[in-house]
Amino acid sequence: MAFEFCSRHINEYHQLGFTVFRDLVPAALLADLRREADKGREIARQRSGADAQRLQPIHTYPDRIDMKPFDDYHNHPPLVKGLNELFAEEFGQPVDTHGTREHFAVLYEPSTRPWCTQWHRDWRDNIKGLSVPAWEKVMLDVRLFNQVNFALYDDACTWVVPGSHLRRDTPEEILRFPERPINGPNTEGMDDTQAELTCREYTASMPGGFQAQLNAGDYMLYRNSLWHTGNYVPYRKRSTIHDGIFTPQFKQFFLNPPYKPKKADGASADWDNPNLDTAAYRSWKSRQAATAAATV
Repeated sequence: MAFEFCSRHINEYHQLGFTVFRDLVPAALLADLRREADKGREIARQRSGADAQRLQPIHTYPDRIDMKPFDDYHNHPPLVKGLNELFAEEFGQPVDTHGTREHFAVLYEPSTRPWCTQWHRDWRDNIKGLSVPAWEKVMLDVRLFNQVNFALYDDACTWVVPGSHLRRDTPEEILRFPERPINGPNTEGMDDTQAELTCREYTASMPGGFQAQLNAGDYMLYRNSLWHTGNYVPYRKRSTIHDGIFTPQFKQFFLNPPYKPKKADGASADWDNPNLDTAAYRSWKSRQAATAAATV
């Protein structure tokens, strides 16, 4: 069934922080995108090693990859219409589907080892030295932090915590990840099967975590200010377009992030912890101190 935009997508996006445009493109365009995106897998691995999972920006390789299918995707009328209807009130201007051309990527499966990213909210938890108070001032601005995963093959890698884009962390989330930086699971020394299970356990450990199930041709638009993570295995083929919606405001944020001042020696400032002022964090810290004292 061909994709049709409706009010449900607007409600989901604002309330849950994500929505899925199911069956976005016709079969012929999906086939063209697969053919050209799959060429990038070997380019990425030649550049960055066997487990490279990203080619970005793909437009750097016009001699090896035909860019026309990607241009057809960006200009696909149902996509352009849907995005403009979803963002009409907030943006006040047409959505520029080509605005992220210099960052446009395709994501792939690792070739040798399972692994997963750490749970995080983009910018707040994965950029050292960023000012969390400055991020919190704009986290609700819908002109910022809009991200895309467009699956060319079935893709269940992405997990999110629905609704977390609208609030600070819950006590349960603080207790799960009290300190910064947030670490992913440690799979060093494990065989592949144990590493896979350890990553899956880590991914599922977030309170309220939800695994997004995308079929080939599904377009997931989400707020990257959501808690989210990705879990990957070598035996499940992946070619997923990773894109964003760049407004003038987000381009400005992207080019001039609100970093804290550098240290006297020129090094980046330390990680900001968004939860130091919460009762949940203070309680956790007190228990840690008591445990440490009891073991002396």
